[in-house]
Amino acid sequence: MSRLSRRADERYLFIPLDHSVSDGPVADAVEFDRLLGRIVAGGADAVIVHKGRAPSIDPRHLRSCALIVHLSAGTVHAADEHAKVLVGGVEDAVRLGADAVSVHVNVGSETEAAQLADLGRIATECQHWNLPLLAMIYPRGPRIADACDPALLSHVVNIAVDLGADLVKTSAAAPLHRMAEVVASCPVPVLVAGGPENGADLSGYARAVLDAGCAGLAVGRRVFTSADPERLVRELAETVHAPRDLAGLPRPVPELYDTVATV
Repeated sequence: MSRLSRRADERYLFIPLDHSVSDGPVADAVEFDRLLGRIVAGGADAVIVHKGRAPSIDPRHLRSCALIVHLSAGTVHAADEHAKVLVGGVEDAVRLGADAVSVHVNVGSETEAAQLADLGRIATECQHWNLPLLAMIYPRGPRIADACDPALLSHVVNIAVDLGADLVKTSAAAPLHRMAEVVASCPVPVLVAGGPENGADLSGYARAVLDAGCAGLAVGRRVFTSADPERLVRELAETVHAPRDLAGLPRPVPELYDTVATV
């Protein structure tokens, strides 16, 4: 788990690049490596890719940035876009040198039962290999009336915990400050997916979810479509990893060394 937090503060900025399966290429073949270099230079804690993409990553990028191999797949062209299937296993990820794996589950979808079974099986494999598991779990499907409901999100993240996840990525509650209720219900780190879709300030969004107690963010599309992904990742990394006191508010670094809590 310590490998997943670049600054060893149990805070996380993950950049998912698995969209190439679900939606289409995030960059052309040459630009993909440059994009990864910019993401790493910006200070991302981990990148998330599928098993076939991982071997093409320049190992130098992974000296300071963790590798998470995503094991679920589904596309926007499917009859049920909320359906997800396993396309890899933990042993595949171990052979690739992954620091963790991730599995996607849509609670409320028509194939919820199969997705939950997959999550449980991968959790067992992760325990065997001592590899961290990130559950990307969301309330999505025809039975979901309000995907931003804090009570529903609390249920969803606890499903992930009970089935064996070490970290959970989910949707943001509305309003954002109510993510505090979701975090309070969950014994493992909670990361919020994405960001405001209207082009609003992403760093402000990050501060809001961190102030609500979240352990970090997983931001993909806003990064790889940015005109300057390195700058954006750097801004997010500084926000995510800013020193914070017990009340969750930023504090100057020197002040932290004068507290018993840091001894």
